[in-house]
Amino acid sequence: MLNDFDRRLIAHTQSGLPLVPRPYEAVGAVLGVSGEAVRERMTQLLQSGLIRRIGAVPNHYKLGYVANGMTVWDVDDARVDELGARVGALGGVSHCYRRPRELPRWPYNLYAMLHGRSRAEVEAQRAQVRALLGAACRRDEVLYSSAILKKTGLRLSGD
Repeated sequence: MLNDFDRRLIAHTQSGLPLVPRPYEAVGAVLGVSGEAVRERMTQLLQSGLIRRIGAVPNHYKLGYVANGMTVWDVDDARVDELGARVGALGGVSHCYRRPRELPRWPYNLYAMLHGRSRAEVEAQRAQVRALLGAACRRDEVLYSSAILKKTGLRLSGD
């Protein structure tokens, strides 16, 4: 369960950590605790599952990556976790995850977001992923972004 400190911590971080060299210390200064206390509590919230992750969310378009494609892969279930970890470690992949198939209309169980400065660059990365997956992959598709979607973090109800 969330206590008062947790609620204040989430309220001060739900729009993102401050873009400063020591973000936990900056949040701690506002909350009246050390940066170490902020980091420790966030780690506990992660471990308990109350928050899923802490990560940077770059604006790929502002960085020049204007070709962004969600690739979807039909991968052998016995190997999807092992191969997904390898795909997620590739340089052009910002996130990679497994999802259940929706048979018969959607056979894909592995998703990997690829970013490039052109579609040709994304297609080259897609070929690299396809080679890595090898015979464990039966088919794939790429779904190119057509709009920038707003990304937000954890929000408390009423906020």
